[in-house]
Amino acid sequence: QVQVAESGGGVVQPGGSLRLSCAASENIFNYYYMGWYRQTPGNQREFLARIGGGDITSYARSVKGRFTISRDSANNTVYLQMNSLKPEDTAVYYCNYGTVAAGILSTRGAWGQGTQVIVSA
Repeated sequence: QVQVAESGGGVVQPGGSLRLSCAASENIFNYYYMGWYRQTPGNQREFLARIGGGDITSYARSVKGRFTISRDSANNTVYLQMNSLKPEDTAVYYCNYGTVAAGILSTRGAWGQGTQVIVSA
């Protein structure tokens, strides 16, 4: 099974930026969408963004205009550029891959460890 590993989290002040990375163990970009999610304690994992063929992207309303998903196919890596961060963006961020039906990304891989993002003054 394809493994994914997230990195790039940290502590940032409100209004700041971070770029998260997600490295896949194989080149699956030709076959699957890649997506970013986040989760806070006691809550379900929340979809944030996805990228697919032709670099077509889709975003959750909560992050649209602030976050940008991109990918580097040569290095099997997907990025999430996060700007104008808010305290409510504090969460563990995850990536995964999957297929899209009826506009919903259904993930196929095992969830990685995630990377913690803390937005605090």
